[in-house]
Amino acid sequence: MTIAANLFVPKTAADEKRPALIVGRPMGAMKEQSANLYTTKMAEHGFVALSLDLPYWGGSDGEPRNAVLPDLYADSFSAAVDHMRTLAIVDREAIGAIGVCGSGSFVISAAKIDPRLKAITTVSMYDMGAAFRGGLKHTQASEQRKQFIAQAALQRDVEYAGGAVAHTGGTVNALNATTDPVQREFFDFYRTPRGEVTPKGSSRETTTHPTLVSATRFMNLYPFNDIETISPRPMLFITGDQAHSKEFSEDAYARAAEPKELHYVKGAGHVDLCDRVPLIPFDKLSSFFERHLPVQPA
Repeated sequence: MTIAANLFVPKTAADEKRPALIVGRPMGAMKEQSANLYTTKMAEHGFVALSLDLPYWGGSDGEPRNAVLPDLYADSFSAAVDHMRTLAIVDREAIGAIGVCGSGSFVISAAKIDPRLKAITTVSMYDMGAAFRGGLKHTQASEQRKQFIAQAALQRDVEYAGGAVAHTGGTVNALNATTDPVQREFFDFYRTPRGEVTPKGSSRETTTHPTLVSATRFMNLYPFNDIETISPRPMLFITGDQAHSKEFSEDAYARAAEPKELHYVKGAGHVDLCDRVPLIPFDKLSSFFERHLPVQPA
């Protein structure tokens, strides 16, 4: 499969090797939504940085579009490491990663089995497995979960017989009086010019929406199991202190082994850290990776 990516190189880069970063975008988004901002800013701080579209989304290969395959999502980070280690400007032993929103859980999955990722940061992380199993703050009852799985199973029959692909979840396409605050927050990013992008092979109406049949695969995603095995490689978890998703960063931090750090951005919500430059702690990110990705002498 071809994975679409954008590579950002510092303007001051000459012949010396640089530390490198791989940046994963929010779940259901494209690299142009948030990830390219992070790679741009990290390149300004001296890193070679690569943003990628995960398989089945954006410019990357995969049919049907918007399919959920957590193992392939995680493997995309390793594929990016494969590529970065071939670049003359990159120190192959100084590669780290940043996972934004849902990509935070995927980059943790990748790091558990790819020790070439030397330092890991998540920003506004969502544990996509926990979110689909139990909802935010564990508000989804077991019966709701079973109903969702049953609905998806019946949809498999429909699509196997040639019926239309159904989508689920994601960001609402319109607001009404009953739209909850979390959906309003996502709507302000994905459904307005602030962050709206028309993805390859999809429409505005299906952006961020995974296919119903494949979304049940998140039920089997447990990215924080064995997270302690990433140690002694360092981990930094960044979340807004007002973020509805901070429970996931706090859970991961509690389970991870040292060295680890949990950093709260004062006054920031979940989506704020996707694109609100004054709130995103780029200096914090830069100092973390400069400390933990030292370039080896030539």
